[in-house]
Amino acid sequence: MAIVKKLLHTRMRVDDLERTVSFYKTILGLEEVERDQSPRGSKLVFLRTPGSEELLEITSFPASGPVKVQPDLMHLAFEVASLDEFEKHIAKHGVSLSDGPHTTNQGARIAFIDAPEGYEIELIEQPKE
Repeated sequence: MAIVKKLLHTRMRVDDLERTVSFYKTILGLEEVERDQSPRGSKLVFLRTPGSEELLEITSFPASGPVKVQPDLMHLAFEVASLDEFEKHIAKHGVSLSDGPHTTNQGARIAFIDAPEGYEIELIEQPKE
């Protein structure tokens, strides 16, 4: 028997809540599903990727100081239909790939972009069957 049932959400703290939420909505097409405030005063925005149940929780809590994301601390990975089309889309918004594209040993193509505060996002184009 599994101890946990499923992943519900991942939380990331940011300095500029609105800028970050706008980035995830505009660049990645995530949908905002809820806004809330925690009992300690953190502002929370929950986003969902089309086709996924898990949520991304973006939070702002200025009392804890500025966010400092270390290189290679963590990343989120999203599947895209076409890296070439994704790259054209982000270029229209002044965003560029920070690494890649590269082809994996399994035939997938991967690339990376940086989100506000320096969180890394991996984009994966699955191999064509």
